[in-house]
Amino acid sequence: MTRRTDAPAAWSALLADAVSRPGVISEAYSRFWNYSIGNQLLALWQCAERKIEPGPINTFLRWRELDRTVKKGEKALTLCMPVKVKRKHDPANVEPALIRTGDGAERQVTGSGGAVPDESGTKIVTVFTYKANWFVLSQTDGKPYEPQELPSWSEALALSTLDITRVPFSHLDGNAQGYARERSVSISPIAFAPHRTLFHELAHVGLGHTAESVMTDDDRTPRNIREVEAEAVALICCESLGLPGSEFSRGYLQHWLQNDAINDRSAQRIFKAADTILRAGQPQQVGGEA
Repeated sequence: MTRRTDAPAAWSALLADAVSRPGVISEAYSRFWNYSIGNQLLALWQCAERKIEPGPINTFLRWRELDRTVKKGEKALTLCMPVKVKRKHDPANVEPALIRTGDGAERQVTGSGGAVPDESGTKIVTVFTYKANWFVLSQTDGKPYEPQELPSWSEALALSTLDITRVPFSHLDGNAQGYARERSVSISPIAFAPHRTLFHELAHVGLGHTAESVMTDDDRTPRNIREVEAEAVALICCESLGLPGSEFSRGYLQHWLQNDAINDRSAQRIFKAADTILRAGQPQQVGGEA
């Protein structure tokens, strides 16, 4: 039976480690791309801690389906996964702060106000919990494994899937690299790292920043948490896809982290937004895991 366990590492610690060490994000994505961003970094971190060669991961039963068996004595990796549970509806115990969405980077998806109870007063909610349930290829023996190819990523497909429009650049400030407005983004034709700027602006929309105000990005943008979240998403997307621009995002974040810290909640939001953008641009047939 799958064992429930605590988180091997805090999401904020995983993000800080990825920012401080170039190559971590790209390696995690190349090894575990069909898992959520948070679980990719979590799996890679455990491999490094336990000196396990990183590689494709599957459950015990899935490896058996692939004609491979887990070696005796091997211990499973822990990932965050969704689990549906039944609960009695309690109208007096509604906590809006707990009602949120996630992709494996959050403990709880729906709170006491996020599901409709049935006639008996019972409701089914989805919670994210940590389970030791996955094994790396190097922990198994058997039939030769044929690795899956990394999925392609299309800007046009991502914009369509996310319902975001890319509009002509009309900002009068020559220093502006791009901006986001409601559900539209615009990138300067002379932006020095256009992919990075695109991911940054998509992150502003996906994170809900544009619902608050128009976001304009230039060299004078204040170092607030909204900019840090968007820049971290840009770093993850650029490095995952091997696109230029990640060095600028990393430098910005490393400078910011000298005096401040990214908390767990922001790290969860960052992983969620980056994962959503990356999946949005992948072909429809590409499936995701926990």
